[in-house]
Amino acid sequence: MLAKKHILLIVGGGIAAFKSLDLVRRLRDHGAQVTPVLTNAGAEFVTPLSLSALSASKIYQDLFNLTDEAEMGHIELSRAADLIVVAPATADLMAKMAGGLAGDLASTLLLATDKRVLIAPSMNVRMWEHPATQRNLAVLRNDGILVVGPNEGDMACGEYGPGRMAEVPEIIAAIDVALAEGPLKGKHVIVTSGPTHEPIDPVRYIANRSSGAQGTAIARALAALGAEVTFISGPAVVPPPWGVTTVNVQTAQEMLAAVKAAPAADAAVFAAAVADWHVVNAGDSKIKKDSAGLPRLDFAENPDILATVSQMGEGRPKLVVGFAAETDDVIANATAKRARKRCDWIVANDVSPETGIMGGSENAVTLITAEGADAWPRMSKDAVAATLAQRIAEAIA
Repeated sequence: MLAKKHILLIVGGGIAAFKSLDLVRRLRDHGAQVTPVLTNAGAEFVTPLSLSALSASKIYQDLFNLTDEAEMGHIELSRAADLIVVAPATADLMAKMAGGLAGDLASTLLLATDKRVLIAPSMNVRMWEHPATQRNLAVLRNDGILVVGPNEGDMACGEYGPGRMAEVPEIIAAIDVALAEGPLKGKHVIVTSGPTHEPIDPVRYIANRSSGAQGTAIARALAALGAEVTFISGPAVVPPPWGVTTVNVQTAQEMLAAVKAAPAADAAVFAAAVADWHVVNAGDSKIKKDSAGLPRLDFAENPDILATVSQMGEGRPKLVVGFAAETDDVIANATAKRARKRCDWIVANDVSPETGIMGGSENAVTLITAEGADAWPRMSKDAVAATLAQRIAEAIA
């Protein structure tokens, strides 16, 4: 995948910059060409000589270097690569990117490029969780910037939490996805995944057994075929895949809002196990047991995300795929659901407890289309995802 690909690597200023040296080495082991750009802060952690030796390339540092501008100006440098990777991406660099600033070579390249950009954030946990950083992250994702990590763990500053830069193999996997050439390159696909949590009170909620494994596998398979994927996930057990734009939600209403806010899509796959109802009179504080007996819970239907998108009219994706998790009369119920929701396809599966499918590693599905029912053999959820992704590519490419 990386053979003969050209990576422009921007090294920000943070202790995780030491990982950039290993990243350069491993990228070259995969056959990639790496051109490093070292920020002034990054040079406090790794030396230009180290990066130059490992990359076998000239190092770029100064926006106003007359020799560099004569040989390869910053505009050309920003567009000569197949992908720009920022690792580590500090809070400062992310803020500059989100604000469109161009005060040094790195930020100027990022503003001038017409290529995809992948960032690997790295910073103190409090900096990562700060509202300003989260606002900047949302802006960058909305601009199409790809994000890998950060991970959670011990930090050099002695604190623990999210903010550790993703490990080198994770970054390389994300680069593979970002550079994927396939039948879905240039296509945008929305994938929903996981359960939704509908609150009863601040500590209790209505949910289901969905792990999010199938939706995650579908998003990963679509990205591997070159698609740009917006992955909208409820509180799943399985972490989101690398190389997709992830939007985390809790409730069905939040999921619908995220779907509506996503960029126009060529296809949408609704694999999430959305709760059918929510509690209208959810408590603002924990409901206590008392002599009054059982609490009264009033329910209302949740929005029907699949039907809403299927019946949109203008702006409707070319292909809308729903899921039907059934325990009885699987094919009949799924076929009726496809007609009722007006979606194009339904992926039906039997989630009876004895199948072990919900929360398990395998799936057995039947694809319901206007042409009829196509039963697939039981296989891993990754294999189901790859098969479905290929069918989607054939339908919209």
